[in-house]
Amino acid sequence: MTALIPSSRISRDPAVLVLEDGTRYTGRAYGAHGETLGEVVFATGMTGYQETITDPSYAGQIVLQTAPHIGNTGVNDEDPESRRIWVAGYVVRDPSRMVSNWRANRSLDDALVEDGIVGISGIDTRAVTRRIRSSGSMRGGVFSGQAASLDADEQLRRVREAPGMAGRNLSAEVSVTAIEVTPATAERIGNLAVLDLGVKKSTIDNLAARGFDVHVFPQSATIDEIRAIEPVAAFYSNGPGDPAASDQHVELLRAVLGDGLPFFGICFGNQLLGRALGFGTYKLPFGHRGINQPVLDKTTGRVEITSQNHGFAVDAPLDRVVDSPNGFGRVEVSHIGLNDNVVEGLRALDIPAFSVQYHPEAAAGPHDANYLFDRFRDMVIATVRQAQGPATTARTPTDAQDSTQEDTHA
Repeated sequence: MTALIPSSRISRDPAVLVLEDGTRYTGRAYGAHGETLGEVVFATGMTGYQETITDPSYAGQIVLQTAPHIGNTGVNDEDPESRRIWVAGYVVRDPSRMVSNWRANRSLDDALVEDGIVGISGIDTRAVTRRIRSSGSMRGGVFSGQAASLDADEQLRRVREAPGMAGRNLSAEVSVTAIEVTPATAERIGNLAVLDLGVKKSTIDNLAARGFDVHVFPQSATIDEIRAIEPVAAFYSNGPGDPAASDQHVELLRAVLGDGLPFFGICFGNQLLGRALGFGTYKLPFGHRGINQPVLDKTTGRVEITSQNHGFAVDAPLDRVVDSPNGFGRVEVSHIGLNDNVVEGLRALDIPAFSVQYHPEAAAGPHDANYLFDRFRDMVIATVRQAQGPATTARTPTDAQDSTQEDTHA
């Protein structure tokens, strides 16, 4: 039966969005009242807003939804991707006045208030999107309640004094503080060490469904702590911040690769694999955020529609195999973004390691890339069998890494 829940928090109180270039957009308060500062970015998904705002990768960012009508399905207790809402602020054009979905148990604006997320509604989100598309992501602030009456110059000063995303390490803000274990939900392969840089619940569920006992480590984990669980593989999650500010995680990954552990990284994990292999990273003008980003998988020749959320990218050659500057053998770019030719995946050819820049768990979003979890599982099994000796080796790591999309796991 459909639940009808009024959005009682919708207000007529004034609010303003201020960008660091001095542009101002006046609207209405939405969610909590007050002041919030962060990098203003836009997300193009037409659905999945609950998964978006609970994605830890959005920590430190004020997220603008390009879809005009937001909140009609409310929020529930099943779809959050983490333990709380992580966006620094929230910008929508037309918030729904009524929630109409059988799974909903409260409205979106009520959830924003509960977690203290300051937002704004009723502004021309197309104009803000075009501004960011032209000038790039920039710092901004949302001011409502008493903060809305601050002098315009004072509001702009606060925005310009806020830290930018470049050079910022946010892993400690979103990571767990103690190891958390999720048992395998399929035939067990072994222990998997996951470094939590902002991991999503759906990622953990997908890994457990491939037979891994998923051990989620705090971002401060050491190589000795990881070795202590005798893992069959390692995984780096998505997360917020600048990969150039994560030297500790890069050094840890080099030790993991040096141990010969199979490795899979997504999003932030892709950037850190790039750095561990010896490549650089750079900041994109406005990033990729949404659930409709086209990517070419060079291994299969197929185009996938993917869920993405990143503002940085790996700087590596797109058209040829190169030697890892850090001595890990040959490396190739495995996936390419078709909108702007950004590196969307890396594949090591001489060690069992690969990564993608997008979110194959796709919550919310398309499931075109879910096969990558199967590719990881197959790579781990092949590596384990190879270590046990020729008599038990059923396939090689190269065969496993060449798995196609038909090798999917529902």
